[in-house]
Amino acid sequence: MHQRSYCLVLLTVLAICVASSCSPNSANDEAEINASVQRLIAAMNAKDINGIMAYYSPDESLFVFDALPPRQYVGATAYRKDWEGFLAAYPGGVQAEVSDWKAETEGTLGYGHGIVRTSGQDKDGKPLDLTLRVTDVYKKMNGKWLVVHEHVSWPVDLETGKADFSSKP
Repeated sequence: MHQRSYCLVLLTVLAICVASSCSPNSANDEAEINASVQRLIAAMNAKDINGIMAYYSPDESLFVFDALPPRQYVGATAYRKDWEGFLAAYPGGVQAEVSDWKAETEGTLGYGHGIVRTSGQDKDGKPLDLTLRVTDVYKKMNGKWLVVHEHVSWPVDLETGKADFSSKP
């Protein structure tokens, strides 16, 4: 009887877990994604283009809507060129930080969103300080979470048509 009660409790817990869509791997997957975001930020601060690109799907399946033209980038090769241009905008170095990052996963897909702020000086020595909204879609490939779609944006004042580069919640 004691063993039967134990089995009933275990089955009840399992049923609750399945009903609430919890997964024993979900917390680990989300932690892996959050760690990859921190590696991305470290690579940005080091101006390490290979470290930055390690965050993304390495093939032509990568699709990005960036904040700056052109409207979209298709493939890792095209997005790498965009990142190279971004890093060149900060010739003396860039200071990047992430806040409010939240990631969730379900199976082999996940998403994350948060705020990324970059600051430094432009080529003329003027301050360049940008606060961006970022949403990433991840796919687990060969045991690693990689971005397959990214959307980067700034809020825009519709009356003036100007972007709010230092947006606050």
